[in-house]
Amino acid sequence: QVQVVESGGGLVQAGGSLRLSCAASGSSFGFNDMGWYRQAPGKQRELVATITRSSSTNYADFVKGRFTISRDNAKNTVYLQMNSLKSEDTGVYYCNVVLRFTGRDYWGKGTLVTVSS
Repeated sequence: QVQVVESGGGLVQAGGSLRLSCAASGSSFGFNDMGWYRQAPGKQRELVATITRSSSTNYADFVKGRFTISRDNAKNTVYLQMNSLKSEDTGVYYCNVVLRFTGRDYWGKGTLVTVSS
């Protein structure tokens, strides 16, 4: 049973930083793409950043230069370093992982990030 657990959210002032972590478990084979998505109040969920198993990255334009995604394959963990946070970065951040060999993806329950202006 694959489990995905996010952590690291919280309240931060604009201009501050947070580091999110997402630990995936339940697979002996590990995971292919891992990524972060977010959902602001009243809006649809949107992609923030993804990273392949070989650490190729993809970022949404609105976080380029501010956020950095990274991963540790040995720990099946993906991180999101968020710097220069803005009030519009407020939302629930979700982790998504893709199981190797099956392509099936799994979501965590999310972690809330609140940026006060």
